[in-house]
Amino acid sequence: MLVLGISGSMRKEGNTALLVQTILDRVKAAGIETEYITLADKVIKPCLGCENCKTERHCIIMNDDWHDVIDRVMACEVLILGSPTYYYDVCGHLKNFIDRTYSLYHDRRLAGRKGVAVACCADKGGRRALQTIEGFFSSHEFSFLGDVCGRGYLAGEVLKDKRAITAAKKVGDRIVALMKPSD
Repeated sequence: MLVLGISGSMRKEGNTALLVQTILDRVKAAGIETEYITLADKVIKPCLGCENCKTERHCIIMNDDWHDVIDRVMACEVLILGSPTYYYDVCGHLKNFIDRTYSLYHDRRLAGRKGVAVACCADKGGRRALQTIEGFFSSHEFSFLGDVCGRGYLAGEVLKDKRAITAAKKVGDRIVALMKPSD
């Protein structure tokens, strides 16, 4: 049983990464296997809208990192998906990742997993970014475990957002309770 955290931010150690890792740290401390992936060093090309995935049953774009990342998603039970907020929504890099999952939609290959949405914003728009991630989860028939919206612009500022850190820890506890029920 794996809990996978993905930060869609292009800042490897930015605020989004810190919030995702706060949740993962809470889960890992309970003895549950976790993995963290940053998309910052990945090439994720946009969906071509070619519809070939309907017949091929997978995305035909092969010369990027999407397949490696989605293989890890396919192996997880819980996915924590985070994004910084760009113009009131998820960043483009994460949107490319999400759009490419259309190739898995036809056969409902992601259905049955659980999801947590994470967004970080400097001021506004975090809720809208969360809605996009929640829409991804809903479309792929994930069970939704909650969300965390943090505030911060410069790297590390989100750690001063006590409300977000508390919410991240609570979501981590919810994952632990789900995956490691009391004896």
